[in-house]
Amino acid sequence: MSNSVSAPPLRTPRTLSREERRTQLFEATLATIAECGFSRTTLTEVARRAGLSHGLVLFHFDTKERLLVETLDYLSDEYKANWQAALDASGPAPEEKLAALVEADFAPQVCQPSRVNAWSAYWGESQSRPLYLSKCGENDALYIRMLEDVCAGMNASHGYATDPARAARLIRITIEGTWLEMMTLLNPYDQQEAKCTVWTCASLLYPRHFGPDGPLAAAR
Repeated sequence: MSNSVSAPPLRTPRTLSREERRTQLFEATLATIAECGFSRTTLTEVARRAGLSHGLVLFHFDTKERLLVETLDYLSDEYKANWQAALDASGPAPEEKLAALVEADFAPQVCQPSRVNAWSAYWGESQSRPLYLSKCGENDALYIRMLEDVCAGMNASHGYATDPARAARLIRITIEGTWLEMMTLLNPYDQQEAKCTVWTCASLLYPRHFGPDGPLAAAR
């Protein structure tokens, strides 16, 4: 009798659990939006990318609109979980939290073409689809409040006098701007340059704690 143990069979799309299959469909939808745009994203194309039948996609999402809405929920939840995990892992000082948030926005999982293009597409559709605007806005509001609290903490802990709402807005706009430029420029810069751009913004707001290359080793 042979003592060799055969390798377990590879899990094909049809043998995945319900949640795994839905995740696979969300990822296929994001890839389709990134490559084809919103108007040319169809259930048939999503099914093809996921390696599933059109009927099986309809079993999980009976319409294209439902698939797009739930994909947006998936994308929003992923982004929220990413920055919340970064905060949980950071130190208690506001400068540590701010540094963690900047790094989180350039983490490979969230700062990649399929995600950045999808965010842009959803925002582009949000004016004509209020539901998209509402879903994007809910998590945005939570992130903005949190970032404003961190900026207020920089004032309280280190004697800065920058308006927290405006400081948070500048940092957020700089991050979103670099995301957009990495996606749209003919010769885009890389993520490290994007982060340095954000660090430069932070250094103008909090010069004793940040420089163009990131947090300063010893704050003055």
